[in-house]
Amino acid sequence: MSYLSILIIAVGLGMDAFSVAVGVGASVRAVSWGAVFRLSSYFGLFQFFMPVAGWFAGASVASTIAGYDHWIAFGLLALVGGKMIIESLTGETKVHTTDPTRGLTVAILSVATSIDALAVGFSFALLQIPVFYPSIVIGIVAFIMTMCGVLFGEKLGAIFGKKVEIFGGILLIGIGVKILMEHIA
Repeated sequence: MSYLSILIIAVGLGMDAFSVAVGVGASVRAVSWGAVFRLSSYFGLFQFFMPVAGWFAGASVASTIAGYDHWIAFGLLALVGGKMIIESLTGETKVHTTDPTRGLTVAILSVATSIDALAVGFSFALLQIPVFYPSIVIGIVAFIMTMCGVLFGEKLGAIFGKKVEIFGGILLIGIGVKILMEHIA
């Protein structure tokens, strides 16, 4: 897999984290560097570990479905990307009454923003793509995107809103189409 493809996947996966971070930045009255670092670290670590977990789950069934793995990868990425687009068009903006960068809230947000990465890791296993380097890139990109989202949440939320998540969904679907075309041709 090319470095550009890995980066595009990382940005696509980071869109959920970025969108949530924009919401957090827009809804928290005074954003501290501790809160920014905490949220960015959680999101980055979860975005790193979820593809690895998905890869190990997918590796156990890869030989069984090798003939149609590209269709499964396309379907998973299209499903995740479509879900992101639909959620961005129908989702509601939430106002946080507590610090969402602490306790159970940050853990729930971390899992919710990284579920898509689990499916991507599963797809990597099916396509026999090594997972560790892409996972590192995905985690770093998620960390950076989360940090930017929180720091500029109020401004970016007012300008772009949920459109950011739509773009991420389109990127994931595009990668799925690319994988499908590479295996069909």
